[in-house]
Amino acid sequence: MRILIVEDDRATSLMLSSLITSWGFDVASVGDGRRALEAFNRESGPQLVLLDWMLPDMDGLEICRKIRPSGNAVPSYIILLTSKNGPADLIAGLDAGADEYLVKPINPEELRARLNAGARILNLQQGLSDKILELEVALKNVRMLTGLLPICAYCKSIRDDSNYWHRVEEYVTEHSGAQFSHGICPKCLPRVALEMGTDA
Repeated sequence: MRILIVEDDRATSLMLSSLITSWGFDVASVGDGRRALEAFNRESGPQLVLLDWMLPDMDGLEICRKIRPSGNAVPSYIILLTSKNGPADLIAGLDAGADEYLVKPINPEELRARLNAGARILNLQQGLSDKILELEVALKNVRMLTGLLPICAYCKSIRDDSNYWHRVEEYVTEHSGAQFSHGICPKCLPRVALEMGTDA
């Protein structure tokens, strides 16, 4: 899973990169908000983000607000990193669009647990997105027969909207995609056998 570290302090960024890489994640890092937004605008943008609140060009809250309504197809999970730990700060961070809030100095075990939780949530979201896409494709391929069908009482042909008559099998196949296999039901078998001059 791709993780982007947005941190302007080089020592902190290197420490986080080394730590997170050792846990098996694919890590990239940038030092300012402009490059963070550029990373998000790429087709293969990051999925998990460690975002420092205080950055040289724009703060983490502003970046969150820009990321959330962007409509990026890649779902993202944002963990805000900050030394601010008051209740008002926590609320401001979550209101801006962060999913998690981690107070500096960072405890490595807590960070690992939160990254794993974020990865689980993203995998669930991706699974749901895939299922929704499958259902949308299936709905496009399904055509249902609805309404009143004019059918001949004798030969059972069906009349279409252009006043043409079709065999039942042809009409149903054309309008639903169903395929027919023909056989003889137990009720009809004696009569068919009699007509063919054989024993049922």
